[in-house]
Amino acid sequence: MKIQKSNWLCQTDLKNRVRFFLGENGPEPLICIGVNPSTAGLDELDPTMRAVKRHSLQKNYSGWIMLNLYPQRATDPNRIHKRINRELHRQNLLQIGHILEQYPHAPVWAAWGNLIEKRSFLIPCLRDILHQTDILSNEWICMGDLTKAGHPRHPLYLPKSASVNSFYPTQYIRGQLPS
Repeated sequence: MKIQKSNWLCQTDLKNRVRFFLGENGPEPLICIGVNPSTAGLDELDPTMRAVKRHSLQKNYSGWIMLNLYPQRATDPNRIHKRINRELHRQNLLQIGHILEQYPHAPVWAAWGNLIEKRSFLIPCLRDILHQTDILSNEWICMGDLTKAGHPRHPLYLPKSASVNSFYPTQYIRGQLPS
């Protein structure tokens, strides 16, 4: 169910168990990719969404749009499906494609942190996003240093002064997938 409230964007399923995107529209938004959505919605941002909004505004973007590797809502990452729901993943790829059609030049902020290791299907989800959408043509960034495990930092664990750095998703994915 697509909801638009003033300059807000939100796409969920009818039961609100899935969220494909959430954000504040602007002519030059920052697209952020996390692991999975939590409880945030149009009426109330959760701590992660407040951090995404804060960092986006501090870096002078006109808006922000949160996407996720997997669209299932789960406040605890340990509650993410143990096995991928392929239909949800397919729908997520379509929604990501729609956002990229609207914002073909928006920079993409890799922001999944070490949570990408919670489920074995999350890195393949990223690979599918990279290869089945036009997202590789966008500029990619991360904020702050990579984690000790080599992942781009999650927005909650960034200082307000975090620097913007180039991120190379193709090189990253090569280092994360088994040979």
